[in-house]
Amino acid sequence: MKKTGILNPQLARIIASMGHTDRLVVCDSGLPIPRGAEVVNLALTRNIPRFLETVRVLLEEMKVGQAVIASELRTQGNGMYEQLKALLPGVEICEVSHEQFKCLSSEGRTVAFVRTGEATPFANVILESGVTFG
Repeated sequence: MKKTGILNPQLARIIASMGHTDRLVVCDSGLPIPRGAEVVNLALTRNIPRFLETVRVLLEEMKVGQAVIASELRTQGNGMYEQLKALLPGVEICEVSHEQFKCLSSEGRTVAFVRTGEATPFANVILESGVTFG
């Protein structure tokens, strides 16, 4: 039995199979997810699990080269923007409109969506895989 790290077997498999520039979307409970996309649905109830705690755990196992957020998170995310930024030191964070975020998250480089129970508006991030060498 696995002792540490991500215990969810589907999520552990996804992260282990990611290559450079592959994308993993961590989203709130309301982000539209394209039909047929792989989804790791962690949502149990409103705000369980939380978006930031989910991102924190993912970052323990995943090298992130770039992150994309909706610019609305900065103004309407109840301080979540600053907390997310603190979790991503040294990572370039690109801001786009929420509409553009939804389009980007649906592109071919997205390998899966991780749905949380988060109920904060615009609490979504695209984590683009970096490399652990070079």
